[in-house]
Formats: sequence, C-alpha cells, structure tokens
Amino acid sequence: MNMKRLICISLLLLLVVKYASAQEQLSVKQQADNLYARYEYFKSVNLYLKLAKSKKTDVKILERIADCYRNINRYEDAEQWYARAVTDAKASPISHYNYAEVLLRDEKFEEAKEQYRLYFGNDPASLAFKLATCDSAAVWMKRPSGFKATNADGLNTTYSDWGLNYDGQTGLIFTSDRLTGDGNTDNRTGNSWFNLYEADANGNDAKELNLSTAAIDVFKDEYHIGPIALNHTADTAYITVTTGIPKKELPVDEKETRHSQNLYSRRLQLLMAAKIDGQWVVYGSFPYNNVQKYSVGDAALSGDGKIIYFTSDMPGGQGKTDLWYCEKRPDGTWGNPINCGKNINTKEEDAFPLIGGDGALYFASKGLPGMGGYDIYKAKGEKSTWSKPINLGYPINTTSDDFYLATRDGLTGYLSSNREGGKGSDDIYSFSFKPLDTIPAKLITRVDSIKPKPAPATAQPVKRADDYTLITIYYDLDKSAIRPDAALVLNKLVLLLKQHPDLKIELSSYTDSRASNAYNMALSERRSAAAVNYLIQCGIAASRIVSKHFGETNLVNQCADNIQCSEAEHQLNRRTEFRVIGN
Repeated sequence: MNMKRLICISLLLLLVVKYASAQEQLSVKQQADNLYARYEYFKSVNLYLKLAKSKKTDVKILERIADCYRNINRYEDAEQWYARAVTDAKASPISHYNYAEVLLRDEKFEEAKEQYRLYFGNDPASLAFKLATCDSAAVWMKRPSGFKATNADGLNTTYSDWGLNYDGQTGLIFTSDRLTGDGNTDNRTGNSWFNLYEADANGNDAKELNLSTAAIDVFKDEYHIGPIALNHTADTAYITVTTGIPKKELPVDEKETRHSQNLYSRRLQLLMAAKIDGQWVVYGSFPYNNVQKYSVGDAALSGDGKIIYFTSDMPGGQGKTDLWYCEKRPDGTWGNPINCGKNINTKEEDAFPLIGGDGALYFASKGLPGMGGYDIYKAKGEKSTWSKPINLGYPINTTSDDFYLATRDGLTGYLSSNREGGKGSDDIYSFSFKPLDTIPAKLITRVDSIKPKPAPATAQPVKRADDYTLITIYYDLDKSAIRPDAALVLNKLVLLLKQHPDLKIELSSYTDSRASNAYNMALSERRSAAAVNYLIQCGIAASRIVSKHFGETNLVNQCADNIQCSEAEHQLNRRTEFRVIGN
C-alpha cells in the first residue's frame, strides 16, 4: 500500500504505543513487529534487515521486508525479497499474490501470471480477471492511443507529489510530502506530512499553501493535508485531512493477539474553506464526516456546485472504497450521501473522483478491467446514473498506480502516477491528445453513391464496400458490450466526426457462425445498438448514424457452420464495421 492510499482510504496511522519505555526491553524482532503493526515501514524494515543476515532466516522475516518495501514504493527491492520468500514452502499464500502484483507493476507479465495461478487456484473468476489484466497491459502498451504523458518536472521532487487541481484560471494546487524543515516526519515513510502547495498556471514557483484554521478546532494541521477540490470560481474549497482529534475520542482498533500495544486509526475527513481577502480560511467540517467509523475524502464538485462527489468506506458501499455523492439543498446544506452505483463502484478500491471541464467524471479504480494498480476511467452522467466507464488506455494508464486526472477539455490536463521513470514515489504528469493519422484522407469524401445492398431474407452475404471501411471493432463471444480496446478505437472515430460535423456514417454488425441464424441476427442487432449508444453518449447526433445488422452473414473467413476454426479466427467475425456514407 503506497503513501497516497493513506490519504484516500480509511487506514491507517498509529497514534500511540502503550508504553514507550518498554520498547527498550523488547527484542529486535519484537520492536520490528510493533513498528510494522503501526505501519511504520520506514523504521521496521531496517530492523528486519538486521534479522535477515542469517542464511537460515525465517520466511516471515523475508515476507515482512518485502511488504515494507512494497508499501514505501521501493518495488525493485520488494520484488527481490518476495522472490526469496516464495521459494520457501512455508511462505504465506498472500506473498504469491503480492509478488504477482509487483511483477505486474514491473511489466514481467508471464512471471506475474504464474504467481497469480498459485494464489488463485480455487478462485477461477478472480484468476481470469488478473490474467486478463496482464494480457491487456501487454497489448495496450503496444497500441498507441494518441495520448502523450510527460513528467511535469517543475512540480515534482524526489518525494511524493500528486493530486493536482486547477486553482481558477491562474494557478495550480497540489499535494506533496516534500521536506519542510520543521522536524515533523511520518514514521511510515520518513518524509514530512502531506501538505498543499500552490504554483502558477505554468507550474512554476511552487510554495506551501497557507491555511488559517483559527476558526475551527477540529483540525490543527499536525497530520496530512490534501488533496483540495475547488468550485468554479475558486473561492470555496473542500480539503481532505487526516483527523487530529484527541486519541481518547478514537476507538481502539481490533487488537491482534500477538501485540499488546493499543492502535488507533486516524481516518480522513473533509473540511470546508473559503478564500477571504486572498487568504484560505477553514471554517467548517463536512456534515457527514465520522472519523470514529469511516473516512470521507477526495472531494469533487459538479460544474454548477450543486453536487459533491467523494470517496468513502462508509457502510452500504459496493467494495473497499466507493464513490458517493450529496446534493445541495435549497438552504445551502448538503443532503444525505448516496452511493454512485454499481456502474462506477466495484468490490475493490474506487477513488479520486474529479469532474472535468467537459462534464465527464474521471476516477481511479482497481476493480474494473485495466492494466494493474489504479487505472483512470471516464464516464458520463451524474449522481448514480452513469455510462459504462471507459479505460483511458496507455500511456494515461500503466501497470503502476495512475490516478487523480484533472482536465478542462478532456484532451489536456494533469494526472498522478508512481510509474517508472519519475522523480519521486508519486509524480504529477501533464498529458495531451493528438489524433493518430490512421484514417486515409480519401475516405473523408462524399460517398453517397456507395450503398450496401440489404440483407436478403435468405441471409446470404451482402457485398461490402471494403474501401470505405473506416474502423472495425470486435466483441467477446456472445456479448454486445463495448470492450475497452473497442472504446479506444471508437474514441478516434468520435474525434473525426467532431472535426468533420458534415460526415454521416453507417455501422454494420456481425456475429460468428455459432448459434442459430435467428439468435445471431438478434445478437448483431444488440451489438449495433451498443455501438450507436456509445457514439451518442460521446456527443454524436443520432441523425448522423445509420445502423444495420446482418447476423452471421458476411463472414470474413472460412469459418461457416460445421467448419472447425480456432477462437482467434471466430473472433474476426464478431465485429462492427463503420463506413462513411455521406456529408
């Protein structure tokens, strides 16, 4: 678990040890175990390393060292120690999973698959999801998407820098744990506490953001601060902070039998601030904070400021963390939290919502099909009604954690990632989109005269005008859902149609030869409907789209009924083709 997740979910930070003086009487292993239990990985790993000098080191020590390195983002070191640990027959099953996650992150896909197989031996559904993640990552990294991501060098340090948001039209605000010189450090990482920093619109002259908390006693800035969400006029903000209330007001965590220390979780809360005469003043607490039971953080506001979205592990969610929303009442107060629904939330971690200037929701998830770690997704809608989330593909996403995307237009902006090649454990990246020059200019012409023949009642193949096929997308067996790889292709078509508003297109959907003619005709109709719906949700008028479906006619190869074919050959027939038909 890396540092940013301490900010975005409900766990975890130790408040006190039962008796500090007793530490001197403990063995090195007991000291290391106590520090590990308090999530102080930076300190505990050094003690475990002392214990690992023996050639007969207990496998539990090897696993702890690997876990510590993984949790402070030192993945190469983690990989090395997991590799040692899993060779021991007494290794914990979870070490195979953690090792697989590190291998996936380090783009060692086949080795990762093997470790996933060892861990998910009795869970074929979860295994299939992870194997597909490895395959998707390998394929998507070879497919250019038109996006380009560049390290925002001026904003980043050797520490963790992330969570950038726009401060009106003239500035940027982001989160960082860079050293401040005040002597306060987080024993989990050895770095400073997270704080907010501001920079100009070009990312220059970064300096600590000054917050006045005199008007509220719920927060005294001794723990983590950030990220921040601002309204469109940049005079009201919702800031995520780690609670600083006295330990006596926090419940004791469930105690593990081997530890005598009392542990407390410092959860997240949202504070409200206003900009008064150029000074940010914290004036109140979000009404649905409950730091005794769950976390609330990572806020995002709709364009009109009437809906607030946030991340929480409050009861009633779909998974580990979910996206929730509240609506503003006529009197200016916030209504009760409502879950954003199953289209957005999964059984895993869903977090970091932001509303782009294009009105779309951008968020990060570990439970949707992706490349590993957090991936960034885009969905359209509001409240609990959303389109199917679209994975933004490589290089917006990588095998690392990619999250917190801020954009004004959907084509440029900033994101955060702990991918390889950065300056610190988390870095801020700028991104831009340039359409790929993959569509021949001759296709963007008037082709009204090219009209396909209708499918005869006998369902014989129709003659296709292949020269005018712009793109083709493919489907899973017996499915009509738009796959992530198909969404990336459709996004290029959407961009073309928006650049040439006079164009009209025709789409034709097909199936492979398996199942009956009647069933396949209905399936191809559903595929056409899904493709049309996707284009409409992306802003293309229905009047510009002609939809047709032809079932199992027009096979592109020999794979007709009773012909033995591979799955790869059948896949070529499960498709929708798009052609220009007029302007």
